Amino acid sequence: MTIGEFATMSHLSVRTLRRYHEAGLLAPATVDPYTSYRYYQPDQIATAQVIHRLRQLDVPLAEVKSILATDDPERRTELIAGHLRRLEAELDRTRAAVVSLRQLLRPDAAAPEIELRSVPARTAVAIRAQVEQENALAWFDLAMTELDESFPPTERTGPPGGRYANELFTDGIGLMTVFRPVRSPRASGRIEVVEFPPADLAVTVHRGPHDDIDVTYGRLGAWVASHALGVDGPVHETYLVGPRDTGHAERWRTEIGWPVFRIASG
Repeated sequence: MTIGEFATMSHLSVRTLRRYHEAGLLAPATVDPYTSYRYYQPDQIATAQVIHRLRQLDVPLAEVKSILATDDPERRTELIAGHLRRLEAELDRTRAAVVSLRQLLRPDAAAPEIELRSVPARTAVAIRAQVEQENALAWFDLAMTELDESFPPTERTGPPGGRYANELFTDGIGLMTVFRPVRSPRASGRIEVVEFPPADLAVTVHRGPHDDIDVTYGRLGAWVASHALGVDGPVHETYLVGPRDTGHAERWRTEIGWPVFRIASG
């Protein structure tokens, strides 16, 4: 087939096919030594379309060549799956950024409802560790799963929560604590029984998925700063309704507590 015929059958432009040839991705079956005309075989159509799809997904040229060079279907699938995972992670980051920007750019955004609350001391089972911020979500999921498996719903007395040291945000690594209040706290493996001291908090509720929870944090922090109330201490989160309760993210409710100066009674 001429390059024009091949372009029609593969739905790829002649220019694209020439570019693939020059990049070493798809060489014609033959090239006329006198006219330099390119000719292709029918069994190259699928290869050309695979290349096109991979390039649409921004797979680097080097990876495309590796995928085409392997005759092992499992290895080929592994290479493509690896790039798809990276793309999915990038899509998650992009979606989170878009949601946050939409919230930030809303001139009519209502101020969050904030209350000052004194939280009494309490005992809970918890898992604690120094965690890098980039690994925080994966660590959280594993730790919470471990707590859930050790303490079934009949033993729980309230929603789970977390305590996150300032260093997690300022230095990129810090102490993370996830916990559950239960009827009979007991240590097991890396699960500890932790006594949480009383605290005074400025509290608001983030509604919906966590893609834009940073916006709620920012608004709460701005309120605390403007009222000159902020003190050093871990941020408190309580997962009133979360992914473990429902797959409908719009129903999630995350309570955020910012430590403040002790509230005067009366």
